[in-house]
Amino acid sequence: MRSSCHSLAITLVLLGCSPFRARAQSETSKFETEVFQQDAVDAAVDRGLQYLVSKQRSDGSIVDQQYATTMTALAIMALASSGATPSSPGDFGNASRQALDFVLLEDRQDKDGYYGNRDGSRMYGHGVVTLMLTEMRGMGADATQDARIAARCQSAIDLILSAQQQQKSTQYRGGWRYTPNSNDSDLSVSVWQLMALRSAKNDGLAVPAAAIGEAIAYLRRSYTARLDSQGNPTQSPAGFSYLPNSNNPTFAMTASGLLALQVCGEYESPLVQGATQWLLSHPPKWNERFFFYGTYYYAQGMHQRGGQIASDSQRIVANILLEHQQPDGSWAATSGEELGAGKVYATCLAILSLSVKYHYLPIYQR
Repeated sequence: MRSSCHSLAITLVLLGCSPFRARAQSETSKFETEVFQQDAVDAAVDRGLQYLVSKQRSDGSIVDQQYATTMTALAIMALASSGATPSSPGDFGNASRQALDFVLLEDRQDKDGYYGNRDGSRMYGHGVVTLMLTEMRGMGADATQDARIAARCQSAIDLILSAQQQQKSTQYRGGWRYTPNSNDSDLSVSVWQLMALRSAKNDGLAVPAAAIGEAIAYLRRSYTARLDSQGNPTQSPAGFSYLPNSNNPTFAMTASGLLALQVCGEYESPLVQGATQWLLSHPPKWNERFFFYGTYYYAQGMHQRGGQIASDSQRIVANILLEHQQPDGSWAATSGEELGAGKVYATCLAILSLSVKYHYLPIYQR
């Protein structure tokens, strides 16, 4: 069953209300009650979505550089995060419907259920696409599209489960890396697969509890503080690292680890508390390495903490992103690995970061 918040989003769209002016049912904060700031964020999201729609190609894909399937999946999630789904009227609904049709083409997914080959995005892309499909189950334009979504989901999930069971050393067990047959793991790839599994389990798909448990164990090995015999950190605050058993916390990895644990129900874990404290001292900065990737997870993960932490992080994210939105409505990295990913990539993650206040996507609802 989909949540009431998501149903509210769909209802508003069907009634012709702008989802960007809707006020989701959330804790009231000083930031949320400042009309100018609220409207500024709404307008920025709207312009960002207009940019994404402008980049849609005749085949339905939304991409400006590479990784067509993955970028299109991110764009579908960005649209949905603000209330626009394939069944919505208007330009955004039409764009979402055509984009979903593109992802559902038979040549996007191979015979093993893998999405990472066709566009070269490997397991990163597979996790993103699978998460999008599980989130969009039951949200298609019609019964035919819904049936196609359902048909793709389980095989994509099965591929993730199979990749997790590849023979690996203890430190890498429970995680994922670049290809389905990788014998090691890293946190960046693993979090996308874990989010997809958790979303699928919420949808009622076949996901063994042991798979989630093994992934959580891998997350714990990626925490940078040593854990005692009871599994509690021996120091706090601490963060998460790219590879397990490392003492090198980073902004992006700590933010992703924070959200992943909470999505798995570990809201009061001492690791969650320690990562939250670490991020309070290391908020996002514009020229941060993997800024858009990290800010996406930071916005969602800190929102889950609630109260002042949620409202402060929302303000921090809005201030940075509104300042750096380009005249055409897009966002773009200025350097580093994210520069080559393109403006569609950066714009999707910026919208997903700003639209946390709507919390329409089920995976981000506590």
